[in-house]
Amino acid sequence: MSPEPIAMSRLATGEHATILSFGGGRAVQNRLASLGFTPGVHVDMAQNYGFGPLIVTVRGTRVALGRGEAAQIMVRPRAE
Repeated sequence: MSPEPIAMSRLATGEHATILSFGGGRAVQNRLASLGFTPGVHVDMAQNYGFGPLIVTVRGTRVALGRGEAAQIMVRPRAE
């Protein structure tokens, strides 16, 4: 059985996940899509201290996201 979906902001540093969907308004969705965050893409959490921005590797690029943006992205944790 695969893990339950969680908000990307809850991933710990070093965890890997697959993007399922994202919420928020059209502007947030367009920004995330332009940065490469689309359903089915694998992401790696590079830095998440539990406060402030977090850094995620997506499509081979490190991207800094605000905690509010990351909370809009639903992911399924995966083993690497």
